[in-house]
Amino acid sequence: MVLGREQLSQFFRPYGEVGSGESSRLLPQTSQLAELPQSSDDDDDISLLGGADDPVAKHDTEEWCKPSAFSHCVRHLAFLWNLLFLLLGLLTLGIGVWGLLAKGWLQGERSAPLGSDPMLLFVLAGLGASTVSLAGCLGVLRSSTCLLRFFVGAVLAFVGLEVLGGLLLLVARQRLRDALQDALLLCLLRYQEEPDLRFLVDEVQRSLRCCGLSSYRDWESNPYFNCSAPGVQACSVPASCCLDPWQNGSITNDQCAFGVLHLGDVAAAGVVHLGGCVVQLGAWLRGQAGGIATGAAVLVLLEATGLLLVLKVLADIVPGGARG
Repeated sequence: MVLGREQLSQFFRPYGEVGSGESSRLLPQTSQLAELPQSSDDDDDISLLGGADDPVAKHDTEEWCKPSAFSHCVRHLAFLWNLLFLLLGLLTLGIGVWGLLAKGWLQGERSAPLGSDPMLLFVLAGLGASTVSLAGCLGVLRSSTCLLRFFVGAVLAFVGLEVLGGLLLLVARQRLRDALQDALLLCLLRYQEEPDLRFLVDEVQRSLRCCGLSSYRDWESNPYFNCSAPGVQACSVPASCCLDPWQNGSITNDQCAFGVLHLGDVAAAGVVHLGGCVVQLGAWLRGQAGGIATGAAVLVLLEATGLLLVLKVLADIVPGGARG
């Protein structure tokens, strides 16, 4: 309603100048002014920002929350990384279980302690790698923060153990050298009992051209090679100690070192290697230090890559209300 100039002048006239007739005529106009619609500041703000149910605003919000192409790429890479290590872990686990089955461990046919079998390392390593990688795969597929956090914690634990092992190699060299010598002594004592240990000892002695720990006479501590043993191997050493263990150039002569412990050092030098394997193995490990360090660095880099991929996936999942 728009008021004219005369009406406004009458409306703002002093109260005393208004007559009784005019006051009765102005009352309806005052009530009409009170009934005029008023626009609030809140309505203006809503009109400027867009309504709560505005489809354009909803579309913009959905576009902002939608994962980018980079996030999709990272998710696929994280899944493939975990799948690769899952397959490698299952392969390692299968090799270990096959080795134990082939030697009768799982059927209870062996009386020697299981902890001394090298195949147990394959089983433990394969089981750990496959479990962690499976958690990573399922976590990426199901967007599970619980599984992804378990994966992150396990990888960090593995990396921590590897770094700790590297520091021990640098700090406690003498103790590790003593531990290596004890392990070789255990292999020497159980040479006939463990096929895997026998294979490792033979390979070391052939490759490094050595015999025993410090000398070839260390084999006297073996109950089968001791000179007081009743068998045909008494006062002997393994054929892998021989200077020429081959017969006719193709067949291994298992009896090439029979009775060598009866001989003196001069005579035995023409049959077997006299030097021990501890010094030779230590020199070989020092020569391979660069390759070992490179392999350890590559392993840590691979683990760090998988860790960063999963952390990116986890960061993309958490704002969207992921499932636990």
